[in-house]
Amino acid sequence: MALKPEKERTVGKPTYDASNITVLEGLDPVRKRPGMYIGSTGPTGLHHLVWEVVDNSVDEAMAGFCDHIEVTLLADGGVRVADDGRGIPVGPMKEHKGKSAAEVVLTTLHAGGKFGEGGGYKVSGGLHGVGISVVNALSTRLLLEIDLDGDHHVLEFKDGGKPVGKLEVTGKAPRGRTGTTITFWPDASVFEEIEFRAQTVLERLQVMAFLNKGLEIRFVDERPDGKASQVFQYKDGIVDYVKHLNASKEALFRKVCSFEQKEETMEVEVALQWNAGFYESIHSFANGISTIDGGMHEEGFKKSLTNVANKYARAKGTLKEKDDNLLGEDIREGITAIVSVRLQDPQFEGQTKGKLGNVPVRSLVERATNEKLADWFEENPREANQIIQKGMLAARARVAARSARDLTRRKSALDGAGLPGKLVDCSSKDPRESELFIVEGNSAGGSAKDARNPKTQAILPIRGKILNVERARIDKMLKNTEIQALISAIGAGLAEDFDVTKIRYHKVIILADADVDGSHIRTLLLTFFFRQMKPLVEGGFVYVAQPPLFSTLVGKEKIYLKDDHAKTAFLEEHPNHKADFQRLKGLGEMDFGELKDTTMDPGQRSLLQVAVEQATIADEVCSVLMGEDVELRRNFIQTNAKDVRFLDI
Repeated sequence: MALKPEKERTVGKPTYDASNITVLEGLDPVRKRPGMYIGSTGPTGLHHLVWEVVDNSVDEAMAGFCDHIEVTLLADGGVRVADDGRGIPVGPMKEHKGKSAAEVVLTTLHAGGKFGEGGGYKVSGGLHGVGISVVNALSTRLLLEIDLDGDHHVLEFKDGGKPVGKLEVTGKAPRGRTGTTITFWPDASVFEEIEFRAQTVLERLQVMAFLNKGLEIRFVDERPDGKASQVFQYKDGIVDYVKHLNASKEALFRKVCSFEQKEETMEVEVALQWNAGFYESIHSFANGISTIDGGMHEEGFKKSLTNVANKYARAKGTLKEKDDNLLGEDIREGITAIVSVRLQDPQFEGQTKGKLGNVPVRSLVERATNEKLADWFEENPREANQIIQKGMLAARARVAARSARDLTRRKSALDGAGLPGKLVDCSSKDPRESELFIVEGNSAGGSAKDARNPKTQAILPIRGKILNVERARIDKMLKNTEIQALISAIGAGLAEDFDVTKIRYHKVIILADADVDGSHIRTLLLTFFFRQMKPLVEGGFVYVAQPPLFSTLVGKEKIYLKDDHAKTAFLEEHPNHKADFQRLKGLGEMDFGELKDTTMDPGQRSLLQVAVEQATIADEVCSVLMGEDVELRRNFIQTNAKDVRFLDI
């Protein structure tokens, strides 16, 4: 087809020439696209500002120049991070028109002391040199204080990183100290919210203290109703970390295996211990940065662990010649491990540094684990045998689970076959409009059945508390009647076979009672979904409806109240209220009319009319789900904050 003449093709069209090209100077790129630098402008991105500043102080500690770090949440919404390191250099830089090095570091992307071969840093968490300048760019105000060479230097920045004057000496350094203090106030026009969460900061600081043996990190919260000050310092480092993570679990044995190995430009530290549980918990770090997506160091550890365990089992005759080798997943069942590496020029994926890509570090971790773990097995035969025996049980359970899953597949091979008899299904076959309510007991199921919309709402009663999948292997889990009913009703398989495109309902709603038992059932169900149907959680298909605990009459109108706190608030607003309060212990005690009409605030929908709204995962539920595993809990909250939705209705 012939092209139209140039003039005809461009008539009425917007021009695109050199005048359309924009060059963002200084810190403007950060202001324009903050998500590229901190991941998001939500709570995760907000707290990332703190991590950037703290990581710089930790780099000083890793370099051997810092012993104390203090992080303070200020009453006016700011954050102050102070360390006793060397202090950011203050001398002039000729290539930057004589500006102080400190000003250049705070106002120029890709400027820092972590690129060259000199005396800056042998290893560091910083890679791109954008961290502290990004914090400056996304703050309404930042105050930089440096104690160096006996003087106290100060420089203030405002309005997204613009310096107010030059770096000045305002007096002598107190008691001759050295170090850097950075105080910043995040920009409310950039972030969705600017209130820092103390627990999130505390958990991160504790991990940093675990990873840096002997480093003292102090946390202070000066806000009204702020958390009490805390100090973290661990003389045994990651060994203490493993003990902490396993504190809420039943350890397989008391000893913690630990080893380290150093080379010229890399070093690795590993600590590990098994517990009686059935899920692995491996946390990897590179230069103090949590690599939540793993990487070469984690790959090397897993591969070597499998090799060492199988060689030991063969040598001791525990695994016979006819036996298959144990798989990595068998050996790692119940493991809690920390793999921490330090290296020059770490190759992270992205500014948020979720995965480590340096290939040489994989070889270092493999060599260290092959040698040191093999020695530990020989020196601790009792513990080594317990590990192998647990792995062999896991292998047998894996085979049994495969058979059970195959049987489940055969049962549901025909369309509509295998649905649980207790399921009261909806008539719609369109998953997008179909909802599954999981209710507690047959009586609640009866009420819900009468109150539902039969076209789009299905009801599945479950009896009592389902099996705690955290404490049961998959083969035992698959024999549980209530879990079989859940798998059949949702219709998309289980674990690695789960196919989210086959789910029969796009809303799976947990509707448990308002009492303590109901809360426990809700947690067990969430645990099951997270462990065995994770794409269901990640896809945003899991909901929790919160039934009321009390009802009372105001005139002729029945009012529902969520919990004791809501009841207290109601009485404060209605001090002359005379009517009694009815405690609704279970949904089965409510007739279908009450269940259909239940609301706890004017304008809200009833329990069986769940609205699709954005909400965040409840940390207390997540805390129960994840136990004391603070790093896993933090990552779970960050990953799933907008996927599991808790609807208070």
